[in-house]
Amino acid sequence: MTECRRRVETVCVYCGSGGAENPAFAEAARALRHALASADTRLIYGGGDLGLMGIAARSVLKHGGHVTGIMPGFLHGRERMLVDVHELVVVDSMHERKHLMFERSDAFVALPGGIGTLEEFVEQLTWSQLGRHRKPIVLVNIHGFWDPLLELFDKMIGHNFIRSGFELKMSVADSAHDVLPVIHRVLAELEAEPKAEAQVIEKF
Repeated sequence: MTECRRRVETVCVYCGSGGAENPAFAEAARALRHALASADTRLIYGGGDLGLMGIAARSVLKHGGHVTGIMPGFLHGRERMLVDVHELVVVDSMHERKHLMFERSDAFVALPGGIGTLEEFVEQLTWSQLGRHRKPIVLVNIHGFWDPLLELFDKMIGHNFIRSGFELKMSVADSAHDVLPVIHRVLAELEAEPKAEAQVIEKF
């Protein structure tokens, strides 16, 4: 199992290659990247120059932050690579891309997006659910965009598809400004867990 780090050095952000025409989504992408750059936290993302992906990456660069883009070569024609990033990693497959993004990131954040954003975010939830990592996972629910997904999760719990012991280890933030505070809170809680367990054992 991959443990989480005490300090967040890198954050992987999943978001759409569209959505830029929505002012609320675009502002959230800029705000999150500004927060990352201000905290000296490096951005790991899908490497694209379109939509919220491009807005996010360019905003981090504008504020002096570090950006790593990871993109399969076959997507170059569809999403257009952002060549201005500090590090652009071109891989052969989506599997390799997702593995690298996982390995290099201390936390995962999902802004509004499409099927790809949803798939990558849910995969991290699944890995966490199965105990493969303990890294913070944050869903940024701008203007209720992810409400249907949250309702679906509740329905899964109600039908016992998400059982006790396999709870979804994720947090929800209503704005991009809340993301880093939420991540730090989760890390503090995770760090406190072994101490609390040790205190219980000591009593017995």
